[in-house]
Amino acid sequence: MKRGKLFLALVACACLMAAPLSAAKAEPYKGEYKLSVVPGATSGWGKTATYFADLVRKRSDGRINIKVYPSSQLLSGKQTSEFLMLRNGAIDFALASTINWSPQIKELNLPALPFFIAAQPDRYKAMDAIEAGKSGKMMVDAIEDKGVKIIGWAENGFRELTTSKGPIASPEDMKGLKIRVVGSPIFIETFRELGANPVNMNWSEATTGFQQGVVDGQENPTNGINIPLKIWDFHKHHSDWHYMIDPLLMGVNPQVWKSFSPEDQKLLVECAAEAEKYGKALSRLGMDDGASAAYLKSIGELPEAADPYATMKENGMTVTRLTPEQIQAFHKATQKVRDDWTAKIGPDLVKAAESDMAAVK
Repeated sequence: MKRGKLFLALVACACLMAAPLSAAKAEPYKGEYKLSVVPGATSGWGKTATYFADLVRKRSDGRINIKVYPSSQLLSGKQTSEFLMLRNGAIDFALASTINWSPQIKELNLPALPFFIAAQPDRYKAMDAIEAGKSGKMMVDAIEDKGVKIIGWAENGFRELTTSKGPIASPEDMKGLKIRVVGSPIFIETFRELGANPVNMNWSEATTGFQQGVVDGQENPTNGINIPLKIWDFHKHHSDWHYMIDPLLMGVNPQVWKSFSPEDQKLLVECAAEAEKYGKALSRLGMDDGASAAYLKSIGELPEAADPYATMKENGMTVTRLTPEQIQAFHKATQKVRDDWTAKIGPDLVKAAESDMAAVK
């Protein structure tokens, strides 16, 4: 009897000691995870973030509730602070542009090398090859070394030029134009090298400048930004020059990432991959070989306005689509910028990107 009582007492003690450990392992997920997006909800970028959040919520049966905060709501107006806020845990997720994170991670200036990707035979294949290749891994490694987990890519699109003066078809046409640009040094140097006057200003200031005629143009992706913003209200000339691309990265705070079970980590990566397909299709719609339109139609997401060039023309814009030879003229005119920034970004990374792109020519 004494032995039986002693055994029962030991079992009870063991259960009491094990209970807190089990409870710690079963700690519930947060009620809401914040996902940062710089532009508005109706942009292709914003829609991609929402698509991702909805997929995760549905496939996790509501266990993982991600709320999208568009229009830089979480950033107090300073979009270049996003990386640090994500790393430090003020934000849980971000669908972020390489441009906005480039002040902290120099390697992310690679896609902004002027006319580096545009000069390739197929610019979309070239970009996909970079993301899937050695150079893409080098960029991701550089980010993760500085404290943010990356679970996928997406795309805001190639940045095109719109102006109130034009058309713009050669480097000579850029002389003296005052162009609103992103405040990154590589953007400013590129436009100066072309003879333009680059100006860094927020969008509300820029639109006032457009209306008053003191700013002549701006650069942004067509499907992702220009069409949702109805750029034809300010500019009547569009130049398809593809001078650089704006890839997006799905980033997660490392501690948040570690809090998910392995099964849910796998679910998040899978949802990020589907969001990448969706976001790239929105970005490339009407500009590729028709694959983007077919994909969006297959998932019931094909927009009514599926031809961006027709949409711009219907709204009074003159569309200039540069030939490969015309793009080569811009490529030649910006050689110094590429040389200077190759040294800053890292020659090994640029060589890796050139090899990745050459593999799909």
